Parts: sequence; structure tokens; C-alpha cells
Amino acid sequence: MNVVIIDYGAGNIQSIRFALARLGITATLSDDAIAIKNASHVIFPGVGEASSTMEKLRATGLGNLLPRLTQPVLGICLGMQLMCNHTEEGDTAGLGIFDTEVVRFETHLNVPHMGWNTVEGKGLLFNDIDANSHFYLVHSFYAVPNKDMVGACTYDVRFAAALAKDNFYGTQFHPEKSGAVGARLLQNFLTL
Repeated sequence: MNVVIIDYGAGNIQSIRFALARLGITATLSDDAIAIKNASHVIFPGVGEASSTMEKLRATGLGNLLPRLTQPVLGICLGMQLMCNHTEEGDTAGLGIFDTEVVRFETHLNVPHMGWNTVEGKGLLFNDIDANSHFYLVHSFYAVPNKDMVGACTYDVRFAAALAKDNFYGTQFHPEKSGAVGARLLQNFLTL
């Protein structure tokens, strides 16, 4: 198995690498198009700000490459959000893989939404994961529910916590920080 984590300067790379290592996988960190194309699985991590991240992806050509990948691709947090059409964060056009918008929480609750929350999941990513398991989230923006939604969460409003379309998957939550259920989800992704 050849897992590549896309390197664009995101901040949660090490936690993803450690989570994969606990599953017996040594992942490569790369921004090289050939290495990414040749990967068996690609992880698009996300801690950062949308507009500056898209600028980096466009400058390196990865913005054009990502939507054309044919192997399983998992976007995490900002990675998932940038796989959508558009985000209000920095009024940024996304990669257009998932046909939905990303909007800012407008709520009386604390923003960012941070901590453990129940996710109602279905489909391949959630195989052998109990319904309504808790995952770890930290975000101020969310994907609007849509036809690609395979996981939902509620924080004053219901939002898309997981998306799936063809070979592309995304989670708003951080599986690498979500204990045993997060490890199970990563293992499910790696079996695709």
C-alpha cells in the first residue's frame, strides 16, 4: 500500500501520520504530482485557512490534479471543505468535487465548534462503526447538507460531517484525533 498525504503546509500532518502508523501504514508526505498520481490512497489534510490553501494548491498545480485522481482520496476538515464548490472563508472557489457550499456558523453557540460530537454515518467509511458514534471536530465553517452526504452532525444546525462521491471522500471531523472510531474509519478508507 502506497499512501500519500498531500503536503501543502497543513498543521495536522503528524497526527495523521501517527494514526496511520498505528494501523501499520507508513505514509509519504508529498506535493509531487507523480508521487500523488502513483499513490494507492491519497489523504488531503486540513488545518489552515481556505483562500491561502487554495492559492498554494493552484500555484503547485495540485488544484488541477486533485479532481482528476482516480484512486481513493480522503479530505479531512479543510481538505473536505476545499473539495466543495465554494467556501465563505475568504470567498474562495473550491475544487468542485462535491456539489455544495461551505458556510460560516451563524449561531448563539461558541464558534469554532470544538470537541466531541455525535455523527450519524452510513456507507463504506462507517462500516463496523456504531451508529451515532462520537468524533472530534474543530471548525468554524461547515458544508451544507447535500446529495453526497454520508455523515451528518448537529451543532445548532445540521451539517454534512462526511461526504462521498465516486472515489472521493471527506470528513469534517478529524478521524486521526477520534480514538478507536477514527482509527476504524481510516482503516475502512484504506480498504477501498
